[in-house]
Amino acid sequence: MIPTVGVAGQKVAVLGLGRSGLASARSLRAGGAEPVCWDDNPAARENAEAEGFACRDLSRAGAFGDVAALVVSPGIPHLYPAPNAIVAAALAAGVPVDNDIGLFFRSFATPDWDSFETVPRVVAVTGSNGKSTTSALIHHILEASGRPTQLAGNIGRGVLDIEPAADGEVVVLELSSYQTDLARSLTPDVAVFTNLSPDHLDRHAGMGGYFAAKRRLFAEGGPDRAVIGVDEVEGRFLANQMAEGPGDDRVIRVSSGQKLSGPGWNVFARKGFLAEWRKGKQVASIDLRTILGLPGPHNHQNACAAYAVARSLGLAPKVIEAALHSYPGLPHRSQVVATAGGVTFVNDSKATNVDSAVKALAAFPRIRWICGGLEKEGGLGGLKGQTGAVARAYVIGREAAGFALQLDCETEVCTTMARAVERAMAEAEPGDTVLLAPAAASFDQYDNFERRGEDFMAEVRGRLGL
Repeated sequence: MIPTVGVAGQKVAVLGLGRSGLASARSLRAGGAEPVCWDDNPAARENAEAEGFACRDLSRAGAFGDVAALVVSPGIPHLYPAPNAIVAAALAAGVPVDNDIGLFFRSFATPDWDSFETVPRVVAVTGSNGKSTTSALIHHILEASGRPTQLAGNIGRGVLDIEPAADGEVVVLELSSYQTDLARSLTPDVAVFTNLSPDHLDRHAGMGGYFAAKRRLFAEGGPDRAVIGVDEVEGRFLANQMAEGPGDDRVIRVSSGQKLSGPGWNVFARKGFLAEWRKGKQVASIDLRTILGLPGPHNHQNACAAYAVARSLGLAPKVIEAALHSYPGLPHRSQVVATAGGVTFVNDSKATNVDSAVKALAAFPRIRWICGGLEKEGGLGGLKGQTGAVARAYVIGREAAGFALQLDCETEVCTTMARAVERAMAEAEPGDTVLLAPAAASFDQYDNFERRGEDFMAEVRGRLGL
């Protein structure tokens, strides 16, 4: 656990008592504060009270009279589309509002570091797609190289649940826009921006607000190194803002699909090969085509970003290459479930928006595509012209018929996962990939994308007798 510093003797309110909320309450208590907790869910309050935390209805008048700060869980809106009523009350009372990420960055360093040979470092990864894979891949490379490391944030453990840093340790954090938008302290040593595509637009009042939330990771703390995907205009703009000139190697530009030139530090992938260039010269190259855990151009972008981070931390190209080959992949992200009769079954349930689905569709030559679910804001227009590899789409979800009408490929309305897997398996030929890449949220049929992916895997394995 990371105890919060600077809160001894203070009452600090905690709103939302899920994983991050309870971790915040524990951290505050360990730092000498008196947490005052609230969640609209009675079961969540009972869990907090079972750990000895006091609960107070923060929506009542005067609830913030003796409170020094409010810590808010990431799922609770603080600005758009409208502030949560309790957050609004804190703002009106002048009570500072923060989250667990802000508590972490203000509390991570300790006096023990004075005796360390190598100061611990924090790598923080954000972006629309690929941040989980990139974070896990960085963590895997560090582990494989023998560096002490922990993985936390939007993946793995909560940031305040990790252990205090050891000598030379690197903490890798995956951070969502919900987390970066509110944190009052953001000071990573290395910050990573993977890419940007429309997502969570209601929460950020459009693309400008969404990008601004991501940009805070770079603008607020001034990282020593910035690894920035430049395949979209937002990434190019961010890289331009962070660099003092074309040769400033504090910024490492990353791309999948285009060659990057110039005197700076560039890492890019083309036709399955990763290349590192510095000062106008190539210094390393890796063949990514044989790495099973990283299929397709979108994963090659993730590999480039992770490689760039590892190089900025002093790892040699050959060490990184060996680690890439041993990377097992993450569940529900281009996860190979089974191969039978020449047909490969891939679970990419995390492809919850159009952009991530498009990238998944570009990774395989001939696809039986299982898609559908709860459409996100912006619709499905981005799928037009991107389905050339799709032999047929098998559409699931409560609104499957309407979803299917928007696709420019052959479709079959299946509604349920069981029917979709059955039909895809019946029609698949050797060389085909049966791909779950929904391009939609899961909440019309499942609690989350993990449950959807697990259902797909269970159907596939059950029908194959695995």
